[in-house]
Amino acid sequence: MLLKVLILVLLCLGWSQVEAQLRVDFYNNTCPNAESIIWEEVKVAFFRDKGIAPGLVRMHFHDCFVRGCDGSILIKTTPGNKAEEDGPPNAGTLRGFEVIDSAKARLEQECRGVVSCADILAYAARDSVVITEGLGWDVPAGRRDGRISRAEETLDIPAPFFNLDQLTQAFAKKHLSQDDMIALSGAHTIGRAHCTSFSDRLYNFNSTNRPDPTLNPLYAYILRLQCPRNPQGTVDPDRVVQMNLSPATFENSYYVNVLQNGGLFTSDQALTTSPESLAEVQEYAMSNKKWLQDFADAMIKMSKIEVLTGSAGEIRGNCRVINP
Repeated sequence: MLLKVLILVLLCLGWSQVEAQLRVDFYNNTCPNAESIIWEEVKVAFFRDKGIAPGLVRMHFHDCFVRGCDGSILIKTTPGNKAEEDGPPNAGTLRGFEVIDSAKARLEQECRGVVSCADILAYAARDSVVITEGLGWDVPAGRRDGRISRAEETLDIPAPFFNLDQLTQAFAKKHLSQDDMIALSGAHTIGRAHCTSFSDRLYNFNSTNRPDPTLNPLYAYILRLQCPRNPQGTVDPDRVVQMNLSPATFENSYYVNVLQNGGLFTSDQALTTSPESLAEVQEYAMSNKKWLQDFADAMIKMSKIEVLTGSAGEIRGNCRVINP
């Protein structure tokens, strides 16, 4: 028992030491224009395609849940390695690579070999929330880039069909609480989703050949129109729907929708299945200000998951390829 306690203390100390090596204004002296360059690239891309913002937030989330926030999601698949970008939750659905690449190219001209791809992604996710009218936060930086990216490890990413216990456990593995999970789930207030990620709720929930009884019937009807089944009984994997009625505005309507049984994913509606989680959903539905602040705090916490700092990892010259 004493040994278990000692191991836990050592793990916590290691976690705290890594966090301490990240700091706000990390590039003030070495690359003072870093944040403004990244903001400019996010802004240009957003006004060309508003779907870029939710794409970058999602990419940062998916990066942090696999090997920590090390930019490994950005590494391209090669003939000898199937990378995270082609793992089951990511394949064909990631958006925003070009924003990271453009920012990296400019940063390499400005201050070669200084700003990590992992930090670029963390800043770009924050900027994506800001540009969609959400609340910004100071991003602690100093992450280094990982050199390993494996598709099979993306199974660590919480799935859209998870129930509340599965969600809570998946986040706990990354040192995030259930409160953090509920706040971060609100990111589904922007963006879009592929029909295949929730079609079972429309046509064959839990192998019953019936829709999910917890899904609002009117909402289910609208979704079936947007995601019709083909003669083979499946839905088009390329079809997408908006996450809600304001997919480019970062506000708390997600929680209002969930309370009306209008969560798109099983994992969204799962937030109402315990008294404690339901109470938090109700609180966020009533207070946009409360949710935005809690979301920002949870994003800062998430961005510190298992980061590489100091001399660990590398600073990639090209975010899509590990250094030779």
